[in-house]
Amino acid sequence: IASGILPEGALQLICGSANGILDHITYKDVVTFTGSAETGRMLKAHPRILSESVPFNMEADSLNSSILGPDAVPGTAEFDLFIKEVRNEMTTKCGQKCTAIRRAIVPENLLEDVQIALGKELAKTTIGDPQVEGVRMGALASRAQVKEVREKVEQLAKTTQIVYGSLDDFQVVGADKDKGAFLSPILLLNTQPFKFTDSHDIEAFGPVSTLMPYKNIEEAVELANMGKGSLVCSIATADPEVATEFTYGAATHHGRILVLNNECAKESTGHGSPMPLMIHGGPGRAGGGEEMGGLRGVEHFMQRVAIQGSPTMLTAITGVYQQGAKQIEKDVHPFRKHFEELEISETWITHKHTVTEADIVNFANVSGDNFYAHVDATSLEGTLFEGRVAHGYYILSKAAGMFVDPKKGPVLLNYGLEECRFTKPVYPGTTIGVKLTVKEKIGQEKRNPEDVAKGIVKWLVEVYDQNNETVAIATIMTMVKMKNQE
Repeated sequence: IASGILPEGALQLICGSANGILDHITYKDVVTFTGSAETGRMLKAHPRILSESVPFNMEADSLNSSILGPDAVPGTAEFDLFIKEVRNEMTTKCGQKCTAIRRAIVPENLLEDVQIALGKELAKTTIGDPQVEGVRMGALASRAQVKEVREKVEQLAKTTQIVYGSLDDFQVVGADKDKGAFLSPILLLNTQPFKFTDSHDIEAFGPVSTLMPYKNIEEAVELANMGKGSLVCSIATADPEVATEFTYGAATHHGRILVLNNECAKESTGHGSPMPLMIHGGPGRAGGGEEMGGLRGVEHFMQRVAIQGSPTMLTAITGVYQQGAKQIEKDVHPFRKHFEELEISETWITHKHTVTEADIVNFANVSGDNFYAHVDATSLEGTLFEGRVAHGYYILSKAAGMFVDPKKGPVLLNYGLEECRFTKPVYPGTTIGVKLTVKEKIGQEKRNPEDVAKGIVKWLVEVYDQNNETVAIATIMTMVKMKNQE
């Protein structure tokens, strides 16, 4: 807020009850909720949200799972990574995270190994005041939360066994155990997860996770999906076939799937931390919403409208040239103009060039591209070509030579090629011409006061033949200097 990067009033914080706030929303608003699935469903059914058809985006706590691949046996990096991830997700923020691992699904022959290894890691978790040196897990959000988690653990314990931790017998460092909202990490074991399904329905929103076995990947997928939708699921494996089979089976039930192995471990943000450009949300129990996702995430919260009209009218409305729109021819080459002076739809029509066999041979020699269709006229039987054909990249290169104004000017550099298609073969004797049209302009901010004021210009390049048929089409980008350098 102090930085001033947000518009005034864009961010408001209410600490305390927000009773009545939903009574004033309209169809122009969007409500985004993060919290428990139960509370989310209650808010989603609010009369005002229903009557005004207010978009409601829910990102709810879910029974996220992590799977240990059958190849990730003790001694492998993937086994160690799995143990570390489960421990971290159980203890970070006392497990009070929407992405915490609630179900650890492991091969039945590795169940005991995982239980022992995870127990050893959890035993290193010192509980108490986070300000005290060595403390690794603090208190839950409130005493009420402790009461709720205890009740959920007691429910789960009716069909599962507590194999690590205790609801009462644990030590607290630097704080009063009876006054604080402390709880030990609790690891439960469900040896029959298909029979006793509370583990897939009841969430203890704290440092609690349930260990359960599977026989094969098909079972692992089924168990992961029994959570009825989650924000995130992870699998620790170095086997691409295992990762592929699991991902294809589980993808429809989870908002994000992390495939974790030694190769990506150093760069991975972990099970509980999606990157900003990733969609964060999930189906079913997870709320069916989405947030983040880069520009897509921004668009998700905007009202979108479809616009119908002629290409010329759509170009005027959108500020982006649409193919088929009226092109504006000018006497001055567009490369002689600064960013502000260029108009959308402004078009430069070049001189013509007749392609020869010498052009094709020379380009093959320079580029090293000796693909048979370009250099061997005797090998074309049964192909799509009637004779030796010009390289697509020769056509594009020649087009650049035809539309570029070579003198120094406002164009600073070629910024790249965004899209390109070769739509018709070009044979020796074909005469080509080029239309260069200003498609879109994107201004850039200065990185510092000394930086050159500039913008990116996207150009539509249309290469056509003597029959006025398109043979190649591309969008290229250039960096263009602005006239106003202030």
